[in-house]
Amino acid sequence: MPKIIGGSLHEHREQTRQRLFTALATLMEERGFDAISFAEIAQAAGVGRTAVYNHFADKEALLLGYIQHETTSYVENLQRSIRDIRNPVDRLRAYIQAQARLTRVFHVTPGVELRSVLSRGAAQRLREHVTIIENTLKEIITSGIELGEFPEQDIDTTVTLVNSCLSGKLFPEEQPARDRVIAATELFVLRAVGARIPAPTGFPKRAPNWG
Repeated sequence: MPKIIGGSLHEHREQTRQRLFTALATLMEERGFDAISFAEIAQAAGVGRTAVYNHFADKEALLLGYIQHETTSYVENLQRSIRDIRNPVDRLRAYIQAQARLTRVFHVTPGVELRSVLSRGAAQRLREHVTIIENTLKEIITSGIELGEFPEQDIDTTVTLVNSCLSGKLFPEEQPARDRVIAATELFVLRAVGARIPAPTGFPKRAPNWG
């Protein structure tokens, strides 16, 4: 019988899954998803090859499980960070900051979209899961319009454009370049949704023209 990790069978399963997720993420950063095998992931995780199948049927199922785990953690942290913020502009700022801290959400390796490595069915299941993130942003934009902080707009289109902007941006790791790019991105998104914000120093202040 395999050695149990943790104090219970439940802890053993959770810690084994976490080992597999960590190994998968590390190997993907080194070589990409298509270049690694299920056996290599198991070896890197220190998990018996046969035991892996007790958790995931194949490499795609492992990838999907990993992304869903990361997305769930992200959504929980995001909702916790904006829970007590009432002003929609500040809530949107917090959302942008949360996105800027991410290293991967919609992409498994730089420049490789999930739809290129997942089957149509798996991609659809992932899409349904990621909708939670979009709904969070949709609620922020909706409340901003209702409170007069943002102008009337097509909310679905705005959500798509904002998330495309944030998920497609590679923020530099080095400071102060990272803070500068995040600040510029934040200003860009706030302007894009029509937020009532002061003009940056050195720029003339103009009243928003919402026509």
